[in-house]
Amino acid sequence: MGSYCTCAAVMPEIARLRDSGAEIGPIMSEAAASTDTRFGRAEMWRGQVLAASGAMEIIDTIAAAEPIGPGKLLDLVSVAPCTDNTLAKIAGGITDSSVTMAVKAHLRNLRPVLVAISTNDGLGLNAVNLARLQSSKNIFLVPYGQDNPAVKPNSLVAAMELIPRAAEMALAGVQLQPVLLARN
Repeated sequence: MGSYCTCAAVMPEIARLRDSGAEIGPIMSEAAASTDTRFGRAEMWRGQVLAASGAMEIIDTIAAAEPIGPGKLLDLVSVAPCTDNTLAKIAGGITDSSVTMAVKAHLRNLRPVLVAISTNDGLGLNAVNLARLQSSKNIFLVPYGQDNPAVKPNSLVAAMELIPRAAEMALAGVQLQPVLLARN
C-alpha cells in the first residue's frame, strides 16, 4: 500500500479475496504504515487493512518480510496499489522496504508477483520500469489504463476490481488479458 488516492479501491478487493477463501498476509511499506496524508491517517489504513484481510498483524519491516522467501510462506505476493517509486525499485532490484523485500524474497522461489500500478508517471520516465516488469518472468500486472489523460497524461491506474481475477490467473502462470484498458 502506498498510493494513498487508490487505497480505498483496494480494500474491497482484499475482502473479496478473503471471502473467496484466500488467506491474506498483509504487507505495508514502512511509509504507508506510518504516514498520515490528506487521504487518511496511517492508523486508519492499518485498521482497514487488518479488517479487510482478517489478519492479526501487518508485515511492515524489512526484517519481518525477509522470511517470506526462505520459508516459502506465500503462494502469491500482490503489490496493490503499486506506486511509481515501488515500481522503479522492483524493476531495478532495489530492496529497501518491506514491500520490495517481500517481492524479492518471493521471486527467489520463482513464485508469482501481482502488481496493481497506481502512478502519475507510468507513461513518463517510469514507462521503462513498467516495460521491464511487464516482460519479467513471474511478474503479472493487473490490467491498467490512463485514469485522466486530459489532466494527467502520464498517469496509469490498475483496474483494482480485477485484482481477484488477476490473482487467480497469476497463480496459474497466466497474464490476465487485455493488459491495457480504456479507463474513461
